[in-house]
Amino acid sequence: MKRRILLVDDELAILLTLKAILEINGFEVETAASAKEAKGKLSGGAYQMVITDMRMETETAGYDVIREAKKQDYDPAVAILTAFPLLGSDWKEEGADSMLVKPMNTNDLLRQIEALLISHEDKRQEKQGSAAAKKKSASRVREDKTAVARQS
Repeated sequence: MKRRILLVDDELAILLTLKAILEINGFEVETAASAKEAKGKLSGGAYQMVITDMRMETETAGYDVIREAKKQDYDPAVAILTAFPLLGSDWKEEGADSMLVKPMNTNDLLRQIEALLISHEDKRQEKQGSAAAKKKSASRVREDKTAVARQS
């Protein structure tokens, strides 16, 4: 099964070039040329990853994409793609998992995307395992209480 990526950038040349590179390397890629278009696609599909430019309609349009991606039940990995590296940790606080600085060597880009996908999936499985363990523990507590009540 191909992993799905939503690629968001208002520069058509970058959008089409990255789409071609990712598809050649086995990804299924959908594109959006604005934050508004991306938000619509996010609610209508399930992606393993969202890669978004920061500066599109506004200086911080990428944050709108990140926030919308983080609302989705399918919990995609999110990376900011920018020519202007962001200082500080605002981008992490907004929910981005990684920052990709353009221009970038193709092999470096693919390596970073693969690493982020693996890391994000590991975290998600860990979260699910933890939630399942808590649920199982709560179930055992209820069973124990029921058994104690029957003995009384």
